[in-house]
Amino acid sequence: MPRDRSLPPASAPFLGFARLLRQYGFAIAPEQASGFMQAITLLGPRSMADIREAALATLAPPPDRRDEFEAHFQRYFYGNTSAVVEGDADDETRIKDDGGADDERIEAEQQQEGGELSSALEQLSTRAFQRDDDRLTAFRRQLSSALPARRSFRMVRTHSRGKLDLRRSLREIVSADGDVPSPLLRRRQTVPRKLLILIDVSGSMKLHTADYLKLAHAAVQGADRAEIFTFGTRLTRITTALRVRDRDQALARAAAQVDDWDGGTRMGPTLLAFLSVPRFSSFARGAAVVILSDALERGDHAELETAIRRLSARAFRLSLATPLAGDPRFRPETAALGAILPVLDDLVDGSSLAGLTDFILSLARPAPVAAAIWKRVS
Repeated sequence: MPRDRSLPPASAPFLGFARLLRQYGFAIAPEQASGFMQAITLLGPRSMADIREAALATLAPPPDRRDEFEAHFQRYFYGNTSAVVEGDADDETRIKDDGGADDERIEAEQQQEGGELSSALEQLSTRAFQRDDDRLTAFRRQLSSALPARRSFRMVRTHSRGKLDLRRSLREIVSADGDVPSPLLRRRQTVPRKLLILIDVSGSMKLHTADYLKLAHAAVQGADRAEIFTFGTRLTRITTALRVRDRDQALARAAAQVDDWDGGTRMGPTLLAFLSVPRFSSFARGAAVVILSDALERGDHAELETAIRRLSARAFRLSLATPLAGDPRFRPETAALGAILPVLDDLVDGSSLAGLTDFILSLARPAPVAAAIWKRVS
């Protein structure tokens, strides 16, 4: 969020409203808060309706949380304390404030595995990572050269297999008093594509989260343009934390940033929130996108399908790595997986670090689409 000291006093109420929404789990990026205040400036505003329209356009509340957004707007700007937040938001508030769960419930949750832990409820907690042998050194060293490449618009000099660099050639002719030197060539530079990793940190994935974070740290250290996000009931960018070279320090910083460890999961809404922020959405454009999740979406999967389709349209390659695929009996037969399978480029086993590193290092190599592979398996 922008700092108060850099803004005029009149902007404080609008910045405060953006902060209020963030406190209630809305994915509000700093650019959206700035855009909200800029939109108000452009509109005048002439009435509270202008402020409301500016908030809807720039803060982009998800459709399923529009009623909650309206309730917060009425409370904050009109002082309407009778406005009630209904539906999921009411449950989120209760779980957010529930810090004294009994030991029997915690023990029962720890004994559950896989999909039994999947939930649409938000439950905030912190996590500490234990030191482990670094098995990812080779992956980190090979990653940059193994990623898919694209042709940049920047030109580099070359001695062969390039186009004539007319400007430099003419300068050489002038400096040589008309003599014709060897032709100077140039070609478009080849650069690695961006790598975007989205990590599910919900309760159903807690057995794999620590390994996924270690993999993410190695990816950030090995690739110049890697971006890492976590999602559960909230969306958190942890790339900056993972840029610290020491892995233990990096994971400790990431653990402090993420609030929704081992809680519920709202995969569709969080991915839509990711796409609603222009800066975040640009990370996916032309990138190799890898989602580490079991994709156990509770309830209606329409938002998940919409988000995956929009993400696929932006990405160079969209892959889902699920630990459930480590079971030979696994088939993508849930409603959510069945809906998104035709859009995915890959649906692979995400149950082991060895398999994940091998897969990411193979992203530059062509492969049949996920639907074709799983159709033959089924």
